[in-house]
Amino acid sequence: SLAGSLLIALGVWVQTSNADPSGTGPNDKYIARVVAKYLNDEHLSKHQVDDEMSERAFKAFFKSLDPLKLYFTAADIAEFSKEEKNLDDMIQKGDVSFGFAVYARYLQRVDERLKTALAMLEQQHDFTVDEEFVTDGKKLDWAKNDAEIADRWRRRVKYDLLVQKADKVEPAEAKVKLGRRYNSFAKRMHQLGNDDLVEIFLTSMTTAFDPHTTYMSASTVDNFEIQMRLNLDGIGAALQYDDGYTKVSKIMPGGPAEKDGRLKADDRITAVAQGKSDDFVDVVDMNLNDVVKLIRGQPGTVVRLKVMPGGKGESKIYDITRDKIKLTDSEARSEIFEEGKKPNGQPY
Repeated sequence: SLAGSLLIALGVWVQTSNADPSGTGPNDKYIARVVAKYLNDEHLSKHQVDDEMSERAFKAFFKSLDPLKLYFTAADIAEFSKEEKNLDDMIQKGDVSFGFAVYARYLQRVDERLKTALAMLEQQHDFTVDEEFVTDGKKLDWAKNDAEIADRWRRRVKYDLLVQKADKVEPAEAKVKLGRRYNSFAKRMHQLGNDDLVEIFLTSMTTAFDPHTTYMSASTVDNFEIQMRLNLDGIGAALQYDDGYTKVSKIMPGGPAEKDGRLKADDRITAVAQGKSDDFVDVVDMNLNDVVKLIRGQPGTVVRLKVMPGGKGESKIYDITRDKIKLTDSEARSEIFEEGKKPNGQPY
């Protein structure tokens, strides 16, 4: 752990499923209580989980869900702020229901804003008007009403269209691309796993103590340990989410994908199958972590990928045998610089 900070990684495995806004998971009560106990007993600041931390956590939780203040309104915040000083008591009792209540409202707002954004895409925008889209949520208050939210989305869509225009994308193609992006974001928010939501909620409380104190869910711990071990079992390809698609961002040197030679950066993976005979699972619009879980596996096993080379055209199927990959690019490195001379003639 860092000085004054804690890494709270509980050994609780939770099967990933979409977070249910109407209820919580079977282990959530236990996890919340343990996190609160660690904070009270182990944090170097000796500050307790109290009303001050509750207010900080409240603000941090809404910021994590809506950093640009494009979804919630001032009325939403006012309604939930009745519990602003009670989150400390809830978490210490093992009650994380507040996080799920906020998430349910968030999904409602995401669906509403999606309709607004898609409608804005079909409007004519005057790019000669001198106006701005604020990309720093700290400089904004929560929108007072739906009209103010609609105007923010008009500016957001106009900004996104300008970015596409600067990239020399044709207007019709830009509309299709942005529409797919907005839809994909909404789908990903609905796919948020139960343990992912609990992680966001509890981390809002831990970071109220300091920015380096965090709670990690089981899947986050797995990824953290991979970074610490500097090796993983898989095909040796870095992936990223790109407008609903899983895109290959990098092929790792010495890994199975590089040795196979077919998979390249910018390829899109649209489906994944295990072994040489299992059915393909469509991964378009799937949460990136879930795609990664399908592709990772034990060394010596085969994974089949349905791939669009370069992100376009007819799909091809690549079968790649997994292996252990060393993450050499993430290794710590050092270099000694010599400068000047000490009194004894040796260089500093």
